[in-house]
Amino acid sequence: MSLMTVKEVAEFLGVQDLRVLRLEREHLLVAKDKDSEGSPLFEKDAVEKYKELAKRLGGL
Repeated sequence: MSLMTVKEVAEFLGVQDLRVLRLEREHLLVAKDKDSEGSPLFEKDAVEKYKELAKRLGGL
């Protein structure tokens, strides 16, 4: 299981960090864990699945 930080997810999706936090808050991206500072960490597979779904629905 590979975990990604908010910054890594933002770069992968091509969006800003704030957008990733909003997606997590709205439960569109589910955080798997939190780091020592309390920031969400996301499972890489889940982020890839979200990107594919978003692409099918018309984009991010």
